[in-house]
Amino acid sequence: MDNEDFLPIVLLAQAGCRASFGELVTRFESTVYAIALRRLRNHAEAAELTQDVFVQAMRKLNQLREPERFPGWLRRIAVRLAINRAVRRPPVAPQDPEVLGAVDAETRSPLDVLMTGEEAAQLRGGLERLRDLDRQTLVAFYFEGQSLIEMSDRFCSPVGTIKRRLHTARIRLREELAQLQLV
Repeated sequence: MDNEDFLPIVLLAQAGCRASFGELVTRFESTVYAIALRRLRNHAEAAELTQDVFVQAMRKLNQLREPERFPGWLRRIAVRLAINRAVRRPPVAPQDPEVLGAVDAETRSPLDVLMTGEEAAQLRGGLERLRDLDRQTLVAFYFEGQSLIEMSDRFCSPVGTIKRRLHTARIRLREELAQLQLV
């Protein structure tokens, strides 16, 4: 979404126009919900958190000094509130049907656990050997779970460029991992 699309709406909302804030909610609700769902992995909690994010944003909107940064500011609120909610979430009782349904019946041997640990160490080693932009691109997509659109905003690049960077970074990581296995 271009600055020209949402910037006037943000400015009107900061001036107190409730209809403009409602338009911002409409435009950014799916993004906030996706962030919440990715962090909480529960549709009901994600929906509730989405509402909380917009309530918080409405209260703090006048504190936003650079209205053109509204999307990133809103995402940071969503991530922060999702993390807070996840940390404060009460422990799940093992007898809950949701938990029992999610239990993986397959057991892993100690060898499987060891192999997984070694693969993770190799992956970290490969990532460390990449250039900063390649590493940041892969980490944002695979570890932070950012969408292509979120990455486009973060790296100030078009989505097509982000796709190309991901493709190139994957190839470079594969090459680095192959080099690490030869050593």
